[in-house]
Amino acid sequence: MKPSAAFTALATRADAARDSDRLDEAVTLYKKALALRPSWAEGWWSLATIQYDRNAYADAAHAFQRVTALAPKNGTAYAMLGLCEFELGRDQLALQHIQKGKNIGLHKDEALWKVVLYHEGVLLQRKGSFQAAQDTLEDLCLRGGDSDDLANALGMTMLRLNSRVPPAPGSADAAVVLRVGRAACLAGQKKYDDARTGFEGVVKENPNYPNIHYAFGLFLMEIRDVPAGVEQFNQEIANSPGHVLAHLRIAASLYKEDSAAAVPYAEGAVKLAPNMGFPHYLLGLLLLDTNNYDRAIPELEIAQKSFPREAKLYFALGSAYSRAGRKPEAARARATFERLTKENASPAAPGSDDTGLRGTVQEKIGAESNTQPPP
Repeated sequence: MKPSAAFTALATRADAARDSDRLDEAVTLYKKALALRPSWAEGWWSLATIQYDRNAYADAAHAFQRVTALAPKNGTAYAMLGLCEFELGRDQLALQHIQKGKNIGLHKDEALWKVVLYHEGVLLQRKGSFQAAQDTLEDLCLRGGDSDDLANALGMTMLRLNSRVPPAPGSADAAVVLRVGRAACLAGQKKYDDARTGFEGVVKENPNYPNIHYAFGLFLMEIRDVPAGVEQFNQEIANSPGHVLAHLRIAASLYKEDSAAAVPYAEGAVKLAPNMGFPHYLLGLLLLDTNNYDRAIPELEIAQKSFPREAKLYFALGSAYSRAGRKPEAARARATFERLTKENASPAAPGSDDTGLRGTVQEKIGAESNTQPPP
């Protein structure tokens, strides 16, 4: 029999075995067919999905890798490869491949999307990318996810826990994490009144639990109850005076609204984390907004070392230099702002540093990662 005829016969028998749920036979036949034609992407896909469903994740990962090599625009194959890597404990690769798959595009299968979003959220939570994890997991809640596993992952995210597993079942910690996660999931579903009730209950019963006021404050900021959010962040600082992020959240929420009142919080964050660039950036913005440009300049210059490609920072520096009469430096800063704006394809700022820079403040806090000092 010619190789092409042999391949066709094996492929036909493999597909038939798969469709009849004779999976051991199907695996054997797919392997034989693929030995004859390694470029058969559909065969690698079928073999990979069978192995995945049988929890043979290493074999499935190998087969999905072959699919991605043969069909690099198959986003679902990248996502499935990431799911295999998740099960194999390869977190960094898993997140990379899941996100690449999402960016390329997945099959319009709601069940697949839910699985992918859950695993992406857990990986982001483990990594300490808490804002991204929260956004991902709340998206899953909005799509109808409501399992305890989802609530635990979201609760750990809100409470800034980057451990690999939730607290031991039946423990007091487990109850707090689950309740916080359920409240946050209600927020993700836009059920804000129910979410607020859930947060109020768990906070009232556990007022000294680490990060619980911070988690509630994040929710309150989301629903734009700024005074109540600031109150919760202050409660977190009372519980944990070294909580850098609570200081930053208050300072950011007051920027442009009451920048003078925000300055002490930003100063506190700088003292707590002098080697972090963002507290210096925020303090510089607040000092500039209160016309204390002489103090703003060194803070912004320190921040520049951490964010050398942040266009809006140079806009602020240009404003500070201009007010201080340092015209050559102001011109250089404005030129850098314009160059980076074009390179980053971001909208140029209008005539003031208001809305654009306020957005940057929130983005930078939201991009917190496990490289930051613990609260």
